[in-house]
Amino acid sequence: MAETENNETEETPTEAEAPAEEAAPEAPAAPRGAPAEVLAPKERRRRARAAKAARTKARKPLSAEERHAERVGERQRKAKARRVERTRSREKARAARAGGETQTTPPREHGPGRQKTRQGVVVSDKADKTITVKIDIVRRHRRYEKIVRTSSTLHAHDESNDAHIGDTVIVRESRPMSRLKRWRLIEVVERAE
Repeated sequence: MAETENNETEETPTEAEAPAEEAAPEAPAAPRGAPAEVLAPKERRRRARAAKAARTKARKPLSAEERHAERVGERQRKAKARRVERTRSREKARAARAGGETQTTPPREHGPGRQKTRQGVVVSDKADKTITVKIDIVRRHRRYEKIVRTSSTLHAHDESNDAHIGDTVIVRESRPMSRLKRWRLIEVVERAE
């Protein structure tokens, strides 16, 4: 027995009702001017299952070799589609690289003897001669090309306690000054109101 949404049990359909249910998926589509029949999701799934069962009943049973050949054919079809998609994405990447080569590439930010520089907003200045800076990172995902926003916090040395909460500052990489401090304040770009 099957259960309905109201936890009431309903009896299995009788032989007289069964052909009507199988015929339901095969019903002709409504004319263009008439509104389409609105079905509940459960009813839609039930009709889809009934239609699939009717299709499988119409097929003759396959032997093990035939099933295997069918699976192999399906795998080959999917592999071909994957190859086409990968080739298309490679061509797209090549075109993007070719278009990008005409532009001058900026010098590398970090190298031997060259410290990293970051700009961020001060989120805490409670500690003496130390500020906590939030760095917002916005980048495009390599494969899906969606804009991904992340942030990280770092501790920077502020010798004169110049920066305060909300200030936009530039910090530069430096020698380790404490367990967490690896950066130092370079300048305050914009003061908070």
